[in-house]
Amino acid sequence: MPSLPIRLAAGAALLLAATTAQAAEKMTYLFPAPGVLPAFAPFQLAQARGYYAAEGLDVTFQVGKGGADVAKQVAVGNAELGGGIGDTPVIVRANGLPVKAVAVLGGQALTQIIVRKDAGVKSLAELKGKKIGVLSFQDTTYYNALAALASAGLKKEDVSIEAVGPAGMVKLMISGDLAAISGVPEWTAAIEEAGIGVDIYPITKIFPAMAQALLASDETIAKKPKVVEGFVRATLKAVRDIQSDPKKAAAEYVKAMPQHAGREAQILDIMQRYNTLVYRTEDPTELGKLDPKRIAAVQKFYVDNGIVQTAVPVAELYTNQFVK
Repeated sequence: MPSLPIRLAAGAALLLAATTAQAAEKMTYLFPAPGVLPAFAPFQLAQARGYYAAEGLDVTFQVGKGGADVAKQVAVGNAELGGGIGDTPVIVRANGLPVKAVAVLGGQALTQIIVRKDAGVKSLAELKGKKIGVLSFQDTTYYNALAALASAGLKKEDVSIEAVGPAGMVKLMISGDLAAISGVPEWTAAIEEAGIGVDIYPITKIFPAMAQALLASDETIAKKPKVVEGFVRATLKAVRDIQSDPKKAAAEYVKAMPQHAGREAQILDIMQRYNTLVYRTEDPTELGKLDPKRIAAVQKFYVDNGIVQTAVPVAELYTNQFVK
């Protein structure tokens, strides 16, 4: 039988574990699209590796209907945090939704304009009259597409934009029903895997759009700063894991997400694309931080091209207080 000190120590450890479990704060994070998409690998890895639990968080993932819809749900308190793009507050704050970006997952734009090689398009201007797919009309990637078209002198009326959902983005590109999409790296990989050649126009080279961002309301930032800080820290830790060892991250991600069983090689390819096209920053120590000059430039672009009608003070659109 264990001695009294050993039994006391074991009891104390169990009590501490129970207390920690009880103290874990429940919170909801809204994805703008299905959570099985590799775009959300950092979140799934952070969950699987216990990074959120280590921050005292009991995280539930739910799915919204695009970044703008997520921002609305976050603003009214239906979720503590949610996902959009660094641009999202520029679009929704002007409409009275008190939402800020609290971290950004990389230094490049999340989206690219992906065009079928056989569409006869040699520049964005030649998309005129073509069918272009977007996730939804409530998603920030739709607004990114409008901005990309505007940079080529095109209005939304000059093309046929269709909201086709995540499955349709790939399926309709493969079938040839779409000439182009405003998409993310995993969709490019799936289209190429089907033998369809594509040309990629990174949004970052068109205007200073941003990567995937974590969004929180002013109220949550004020009342639950530890929740926001812990979630940001855990998520960024997972992004760094993908950057430092994508092969190991891909294997663990597939293990955590059985929907991708047997696709380790494809997931590794997608993670490497994210490392190059999205997560990359000029200064690795700046990962997560939002650049007010970039936000100002994006907002000016949106306003100048009539995509957003009203500019708001840049300081109301973001905070870096949780990126540490």
